[in-house]
Amino acid sequence: MQGLMFDSQLLLHSLLWRTERLFADKQIVTRLGPGEYHRYTYREFGKRTRRLGDALTTLGVGPGDRIGTLAWNHYRHLETYFGVPGIQAVLHTINLRLSPAQQKFTIDKAEDRFLLVDVDQLGLVAELLELGLPTVEAVIVLADAVPEHRLTIPVHSYEELLAGGDENAQFAEFDEKTASAMCFTSATTGDPKGVVYSHRAMVLQAMCLAMHDKLNMAERQIWLEVAPMFHCNGWNIPHTALLQGATLVLPGAHPTPGDYVDIIEDLGVTGMNAAVTIGTMIRDAVRASDRPRDLSSLDTLWLGGQAPSKAVMKWFNDEYACEVMQGYGMTENSPQICFFALKSTLADRTEDEIYTLRQTQGLPIPLLQIKVVDPATGDELPWDGTSIGDFHVRSPFTASEYYRDERTADSIVDGWLRTGDVGCIDPEGYVLLKDRSKDLIKSGGEWISTIDLENALMLHPKVAEATVVGVEDEKWLERPLACVVPSDASLTSEELQEHLLAEGFLKFWVPDTFLFVPEVPKTSVGKYDKKAIRGVIATEGVDGARATLAAG
Repeated sequence: MQGLMFDSQLLLHSLLWRTERLFADKQIVTRLGPGEYHRYTYREFGKRTRRLGDALTTLGVGPGDRIGTLAWNHYRHLETYFGVPGIQAVLHTINLRLSPAQQKFTIDKAEDRFLLVDVDQLGLVAELLELGLPTVEAVIVLADAVPEHRLTIPVHSYEELLAGGDENAQFAEFDEKTASAMCFTSATTGDPKGVVYSHRAMVLQAMCLAMHDKLNMAERQIWLEVAPMFHCNGWNIPHTALLQGATLVLPGAHPTPGDYVDIIEDLGVTGMNAAVTIGTMIRDAVRASDRPRDLSSLDTLWLGGQAPSKAVMKWFNDEYACEVMQGYGMTENSPQICFFALKSTLADRTEDEIYTLRQTQGLPIPLLQIKVVDPATGDELPWDGTSIGDFHVRSPFTASEYYRDERTADSIVDGWLRTGDVGCIDPEGYVLLKDRSKDLIKSGGEWISTIDLENALMLHPKVAEATVVGVEDEKWLERPLACVVPSDASLTSEELQEHLLAEGFLKFWVPDTFLFVPEVPKTSVGKYDKKAIRGVIATEGVDGARATLAAG
């Protein structure tokens, strides 16, 4: 017997239908420059999105066609998030921070027909065309008019195309399993891997994030979307903000930490999401400012990509009563797997105990299942807070395979996605990520978590940034090495070793070597680039790496 319900499809433009009717006068704000902002309403956004879909259809874009973007966080890029999937085409957001060779690989793999690009990316597109982009037919520059360029294929102006589009064109209803977007992972080894999202997956993910004991995205929020829209759908924040009618603030092209501080002050931003490194940079920008800065409007700061340190959490709380939260996700999961929420039954714990909980990756989000698997036997391990194994997940928004990639066989196991992360789950369901499987250090037969060491190092008052990698050792096979950015030039290795021992680490966990550097290398998505650090050390040795990394 089946239920007697309408079979309505979960489509991205169904979110737009709701927003235009309930929150038509709420705004999308984009930073154009110091103190200068572009503002328009969700009503205007909806009209322009339909114009875009109609204009692309007139250009010959059809269902299943891939449309690539090379763009920053701004209102025109946001319009592509709905206008492209609305006509059953697939939006491929291309990571601006990948190398040209990797960008070419993703464009070729996706078989993009058109590229929508910011003006400052035209030089890159010319370089990519010289490398060869056999499927790309034309470029649409996200500007009022076509500037001077050296491209050898047709170039259109975005605004001129929209002027010819029909704002009353309607998006049809179609199968919710239709592909809506495509993103490539910044793979740690080999070429980037393609993940293809369905409309259904992205709508469900947005609904999960909208729940008030998770992200707390609500109509009252003025939300600053710092996570790049060119990677992993901006963590699905644009869709969630639109669903809830929140004021959405976009930082525009080439923002700096100081720009984020200005935006928060100018607009009274209440919520923000960014990589952990951005949170640290904002703190440092406030500290270094020649005048008092007021971030008191900010009450929710989601820092992701890796666990934020207790030091950063406490600083935002102590200075501005701002709650720093974290979630655990990956490109393959649209992206969220877990999000932190404090259970009411645990609210009477001490401040230190609650901060310890906040250092976990949080609770699995609704509709998602997670398990810990013994890598040797394949058996599921208990949720006891001590049994460490590989995390496997599955949900309606988890990738079932990579796009035309044989590496799927290594990642999908009996209907579960092997995340590549190692950790445990406590009896309350809090997930604790110990490391990426490739980053765990085995020294003298004992496992060492680089994440635990990094969190402890970041508690030292003289440390601005810290990451830990394993390096070869003749006696112990592998030993931890710490790469540290001091906030005080007087910092010494001995101070840090004593600090770690005082934090309760066993002596064999404490790194033998500390490299003091002006900046820790970052990946294309803002995480600490441990692969790059290990590569420099492998090539040049510790002493050579000290000089190379110190020189930036």
